[in-house]
Amino acid sequence: MTQETIFANARLILRDRVETGTLRIADGVITDIDFGTAVPKGAQDMQGDYIAPGLVELHTDNLERHMSPRPKVDWPHRAAILAHDRELAGTGITTVFDAIRVGSMISAEHQYQRYARGMVDTILAMRAAGALRISHHIHLRAEICSETLAEELAEFGPEDRVGIVSMMDHTPGQRQFRDLSKFEAYVRGKHSFDAAAFQRHVDTLYDVQKQYGKTHEAATVAAAARYGAALASHDDTTAEQVETSHRYGVRLAEFPTTIEAAHSCHANGIATIMGAPNVIRGGSHSGNVAALDLAKADRLDILSSDYVPAGLLIAALQLGDLWGDLARGLATVTHAPAQSVGLTDRGTIEVGARGDVIRFARLDGLPILRETWVEGQRVF
Repeated sequence: MTQETIFANARLILRDRVETGTLRIADGVITDIDFGTAVPKGAQDMQGDYIAPGLVELHTDNLERHMSPRPKVDWPHRAAILAHDRELAGTGITTVFDAIRVGSMISAEHQYQRYARGMVDTILAMRAAGALRISHHIHLRAEICSETLAEELAEFGPEDRVGIVSMMDHTPGQRQFRDLSKFEAYVRGKHSFDAAAFQRHVDTLYDVQKQYGKTHEAATVAAAARYGAALASHDDTTAEQVETSHRYGVRLAEFPTTIEAAHSCHANGIATIMGAPNVIRGGSHSGNVAALDLAKADRLDILSSDYVPAGLLIAALQLGDLWGDLARGLATVTHAPAQSVGLTDRGTIEVGARGDVIRFARLDGLPILRETWVEGQRVF
C-alpha cells in the first residue's frame, strides 16, 4: 500500500525561488508539487511555514564530541552514534558525512589512538539494523602529520560508504595555524601543557611532518580514488597550495583561510566550504578570513556546521538574507553539498527527489525547526 504524505499551504523553498504550494511524498519520494494556498483533503496545513530540502552535512566534529564529552572520557561508541544521529535529526540534517580521523600519533605529551575502522564498522552495522534515523556516510579526515595514516587508510575500501577524504596538515606555522601564538593558545588551553611540554609537542609535529608528509599526501590521494570518494583539501592559505590541491584532483576546499585561497579555488573549479559558526559569529575563531567576506565576494559555495549542528540552518538563512535570495542561501546546505559528492537524488524539492524535507518557521529571523522527515518518514 502506498504511503502518502501531503504538505499544503507551505512556503516551498525550491532551487531558485520560494513559492507557496502543496508537496506530495509517496513511498519516500516527492511525487507532485502544486502551487497556491489551497489545502486538499487529507493534507497537513503548514499554515505558511517553510518546507525546505533536508540539510546535507559534509563536515562535522559532532560525532567526536559525543565520543569524548570530557577530556580523557571515552563514551561507548554506539551510545555516542545514537546521540549524534538524534541531535542531527533535531537540527534538520537528513544526510551526514560523519567526520572520523585517520592517522594516529603517540608522543610524550599527547596520544591519538586508532579508532576509525572500529567506528565505521559500528556505524555501518547500526545503519543496516535500522537504528539510525538519518542517512549516514563516512568522511575520513586524513591527518598528514601522523605516524600511521597510510596503514589506516589501507583498512578501508569501496564498500565502506566513504564519500569524502580530506587531507589535513596541522603542522604549526602554516595553514590554519600560521600564527604560532594562536596555535600555542589553542594547544595549551586544550591539553593543559606547560611551555616546555608545548615546545616538545611542536618539535614532534615538525619531525613527523618531515618524515611522513609527502608519503602521506600520496597515500591519501590514492585512497580517495580507490574508495570512489571526493577528495577535499583543508585550510588552504595560498594560491600555490590551491594549485597543488587542484593537481591532486581536489573537488572541495574546507575552510580556506584567506580570500586569496578562495579566489584561487573558484578559478580552479574547487567548491569552497566554510563553517556556519564563522557566519554566525561574524568571524573565524582562529583569526582567519571571515565567511561573510567570502559570501560578499561570491566565493562561498557550501556551509558545514563544523562544531555546532544547530548552526547550519541559522547560517544558511543569514546568507539568504545577505544575498536577498533565500533559495540561494538554503542551497549552500542542501543542493550544493549534495551535488558536490555525487548525491543527485536529494538536496532539492522536485519531483523524483528523495522525500527528505524539513519544516520551520522564523522568529525575528531565527529558524524554529518544527519537523524533519527522511524518505517521507518523520524523524523529528
